[in-house]
Amino acid sequence: MTDEPTEQTMRETDAAASESSEAPARPHDVVSVARRLEAILLVIEEPQSLVSLAAAVSAPVPAVRQAIEGLVEDYDGLAGGPRRGFELREVGGGWRLYVREEHDDVVSEFVNTQAPSRLSQAALETLAVIAYKQPVSRSQVASIRAVNVDSVVRTLLARGLITEVFTDAETGAINYGTTDALLVNLGINSLDELPHISPLLDDGADGFDEVGR
Repeated sequence: MTDEPTEQTMRETDAAASESSEAPARPHDVVSVARRLEAILLVIEEPQSLVSLAAAVSAPVPAVRQAIEGLVEDYDGLAGGPRRGFELREVGGGWRLYVREEHDDVVSEFVNTQAPSRLSQAALETLAVIAYKQPVSRSQVASIRAVNVDSVVRTLLARGLITEVFTDAETGAINYGTTDALLVNLGINSLDELPHISPLLDDGADGFDEVGR
């Protein structure tokens, strides 16, 4: 007579099947973690904390910290290789790739020659929000416009119309403001010459009149 499988055997079989169906664990050696970090750092818009980066690459925080230190040395040319044109910088408690300051003029010149001469309606609306509300974060602009503004903000930065003013120490959010280039394009000397926006806004009187009828 064939023996019936015991309850313990069935549990062990189910556990083994579950483990075999799970994705293989990612390696935690410094080189593997560093390569995954590079992939994430290339696409992020805002500085990310060590904890956020660790979650993104599925690695312990100490391993991520060690990999970050290695990448900084590598990009700075301290690991035997050349000094890169970009750097990995900690800003507001988070990490992000930045163009080195000495190459800002080269990048600005290249981007400006590639950029179209006219701004889109979305870019103009985003620029107006930043001009009137500055300093303002990307998420605050998105909340006002009720749309994602990541690509538009990148365009305005590339055109030199806005700049990073400061990074919030608590949230890590970058706050933006306008540049002198905007004043030149508008033909004004200061932001005080911008038209007052309140006369252009609907005061809601029509809505109240309709309710009262």
